[in-house]
Amino acid sequence: MPLPKRRHSKARGRRRRTHWKLQSPSLVPCPQCKQPKLSHRVCPVCGYYAGRQVIEIKVKEKKKKA
Repeated sequence: MPLPKRRHSKARGRRRRTHWKLQSPSLVPCPQCKQPKLSHRVCPVCGYYAGRQVIEIKVKEKKKKA
């Protein structure tokens, strides 16, 4: 494996690392419920994808305080 003959400066290494960035996920609104979701995936809120229901989402019942 080749090794560098001379040491690279800090600026040169940092200049190379400027492109190591995290990107935020691109969210699009769901056409059914208008909640943000990842594109090309089933909506986790309503369960729709491409205009039809793919999965059925169970609604959690709230506990009544007695």
